Parts: sequence; structure tokens; C-alpha cells
Amino acid sequence: MPIDPEYLHLVRPDLAPYDAFLYGRNSHDPKRKTRSVGDQLGDGRSLCDQYNWPVKREFKDPGISASRHARKKRDDFDAMLEGIAAGECRIVVAWEASRYYRDLEVYVKLRRACLEAGVLLCYNGQLYDLSKREDRKATAMDAVSAEDESEGIRDRNLRTTRRVAKEGRPHGPAPLGYRHVYDPDTGELLERVPDPEMVKVVADMFQWAEEAVPLAAIARKLNSQKVTTRLGKPWSARTVHIMLRNKAYIGKRVHLGTARDGTWEGIVDEEQFATVQALLAGRAKGKGHDTSVKYLLSGIPYCSVHEPATLKHEPTTRGRNIYRCYEKDLSIQANLLQAYVEEGVLEWLSSPQARAAFRPKPKDDKARAARIRLKTLNEQLDDARAKARSLRPDGLGMMLSVDSLADMEAGLLPQIERARAEAEEAHVPQLLRGLLGRPRPDVEQIWNDELTLHQQRTVLRLVVTVRLFPARAPGVRRIEPGRVTLSFHGEPGFRPASPTRRA
Repeated sequence: MPIDPEYLHLVRPDLAPYDAFLYGRNSHDPKRKTRSVGDQLGDGRSLCDQYNWPVKREFKDPGISASRHARKKRDDFDAMLEGIAAGECRIVVAWEASRYYRDLEVYVKLRRACLEAGVLLCYNGQLYDLSKREDRKATAMDAVSAEDESEGIRDRNLRTTRRVAKEGRPHGPAPLGYRHVYDPDTGELLERVPDPEMVKVVADMFQWAEEAVPLAAIARKLNSQKVTTRLGKPWSARTVHIMLRNKAYIGKRVHLGTARDGTWEGIVDEEQFATVQALLAGRAKGKGHDTSVKYLLSGIPYCSVHEPATLKHEPTTRGRNIYRCYEKDLSIQANLLQAYVEEGVLEWLSSPQARAAFRPKPKDDKARAARIRLKTLNEQLDDARAKARSLRPDGLGMMLSVDSLADMEAGLLPQIERARAEAEEAHVPQLLRGLLGRPRPDVEQIWNDELTLHQQRTVLRLVVTVRLFPARAPGVRRIEPGRVTLSFHGEPGFRPASPTRRA
């Protein structure tokens, strides 16, 4: 039987002066009003003050689940177990059993630590001596209940998540640039709305990305402006990349890889978003997302012998720099290849052919029409689903039967998927719009004076496919006719840069 704290000094005088550890934990869930960690620890202090138990240490794990599905480690809980094992306390105090554990394996770990150290477990204002059979049984039953409650919460959350995703409603934390509005009484998420103070930050990030500013440079800009991530942490190239890939910014709700129209308004133009995705997909996905590369062509030219392998820059023992295939059997002097490619690209960018290559084509018109069709189809489907949830004025049945809704979905969903595929068409990046078809001196001045190395590499990936062929004989160093080929955008032989290129 549990011990009433009032009689502890009579039942276990051997444990005096009853040094206590306090533990508090909650999991972040805006839909449920849970007792804060501060309130839990406050109750624990009051209990200890009432019975003159000296509080030796306090431990807290705010915003962390205690279930078997938890993704974050409970550092303070582990530290508490170490303190118990070291004999630093005689009582461990928490608000209720579920604060300690929602997983039977964790309960067993805590029980073993308390049992071996002779420490009493306290929750719900009662003390349990785990050396006693009845107390072990009672705490075990509470642990089973806590775990079962956790599993029930998870099942309900999964059902809610599926339903909310199907309806296109927001879920989870608000992305940077948005804020969530909750019902003040129930804590239910009502809507996602733009955050006026952060919308400009999001717009700047997508603008910089469209201009091919390196992700690490974007992170530095944000950090210098004292802008943090939604978690309050500094930006990195990785967090910028994750943010720029988020379809929530064009009003899309993504669940298990399927995107559908969300119930909130987008704050990024869909064409700009598509352009940024094309630029991100064209980068090598190594550390730093291509921002650490120091040489213009490294990883860009194809080896004609081992395509899709590409050439990488490396120095030789004689002090020269070369571009070499990873198989080591095809190479060329770096300065010769770079000069040849730059000359060809600058000449092409200033030509009418460059303007023609990126001029809107019928398929681009088709993509625009598909976006309009996609919006119309989604609105039609949303209207049908709303009617299937609404009673008729006479109260006799729904405005649209379930069978009718199923028939409509069967017809509309394939059309929506086709329209979505046609609508996802890349557009001319902002970076190229200032170069295409301008006089050669202007193009050369922008290339040399205004573009960073990263932006130059981005332009190359967007407009040209470079291939290196074997020389006619060993030892030939100059670029002979046909040894280097340049296939420009829209021409036979051009292939978009792959994010999995081998450099």
C-alpha cells in the first residue's frame, strides 16, 4: 500500500532527512491543455515544503514525449536516473505517473534504479516503496494505464492527421512566414494566416534563391539580420534548403508524399517556387549544397567515355591544374577547358538562339492552362466534399450522398493528378533573365563583375552540357576540333544537370 506523506517519518524513519529530487515533463500539443512543467515543479516544491523534504535537484524535460514513439532523448530523465543510482536522494517526486513514463520499458528502468538505491517513488501525492510487492504491483498498473493512454492518444492523433490532411487543413508547427490561430477555449487549430512581420523575410529568401545566391550565403544574410528559424536557432545551408522546399508556401498541404490544396493562402508565387525547385534539384547534394566548390567546372563536364560520370578538378605533381575523369584515363588542362567553355557560353547567351531557347513554348502555355484547370478541379472536389458533410434543408439526408461523392472522386482525382503533373513546369530563372540576348560586352561584364562563382556554375548547369572526348593521341594538350562539345539548352545532346552527378 502507498505511504501517506504525513506518516512517512513513522513508517520509514531510516530514510530521514528525506532528500528529494523533483521531476517535471510535458509534451508539446497545442490541442490539449496540459499542466506546464513549471506548475508541476511548483506542486512538487509545495509538497516538499509541507513535509520538510529538502529539495536537492530539479529535473525537467519540457516538450518531450515519454512514449515509445518519442523521437527526442530525455536528457534530464537520464541525469535523474544517474543521480538516483549515486545515492543523492531518498525520494523522487512527480505530479503523476505519466510524467515519469508512458512506456513500460522506461517504468522498469526507473523501478530498478529506485529499488536498488532504496529510493521512494512519489506521484499523485502518494509514496511508493518499490521493495514491497504491493507497491510494485500498484505502480506497474499505473504504468500500464499511462502507456495505454499514450497509445490511445497516438491512435486518435493519427486519425485526426489523416482527416485533416484529406481536408487540406494545416497541421504541425506554423512555417516561417505564417502564424496559427487557435480557439482560446479548446486549443483547436482554427486557421493558418500570413505573419506580416515575416512574409518579407520569406520573399527575400526565395528571391535570393532564384538569383542563385548560395544557400550558405542566404543563411549568413539571415543571421546577420538577427532572423532565426521558427525554433529560434541560427540558419544553416541545410535549414535554408529545407525551408525553400516547403510546399506550404504555395498553399499546398503535403501528407505522406501527396500534395493537395491547403486551406490557407500561399505567400510565394507558384512560378517562382517552381524555378527555385529546379535550381535546387540541379545542385549537387553534397555538404554545403555545392557552395564549397572552388572551381568553375568541377563536377559539370561529362566524361564521354564514362557518362554520366563527370570531371573533377585536381592538381598534378608538376604544378598544373587539370580536370580529370574519376577513372583517371581522360583529362585536360583546367585553364584551357575553362576558357573554351566560358567563351562558348558567353557567345551563346548573347545570341538570338538563347532568347529563342527560353521563349515560352506551347508546352509552357499548356502548363499555365493546367494550373488553371487544376485549381478548378480542386474547387469542384472541395465543393462536393463540403456537400457530402452538409444536411439538406429538410434534414432528410446529406446534400450529396456518399456514393455520389465516391463517383465524383473517382472521376476527378485522376484528372487532378494529370493536371498537377502538367502544371509542374520549370520557368526561366531570374538569374538568366538579365543575360539572355544582351550584347556580348554586357553579358561579359555581368559574368565577370556581378556573378559569384556559384551563380556562374548555376548558369552553366542551366544552359549547357559539356562533354570531353579523348585526344587523337597521347600527350596532346590543346583543344582539337571535336574534343570538347557544348550542347546548349534546347539542342540535341543537352541534358539538365542531375543532382546525383558524380564529380
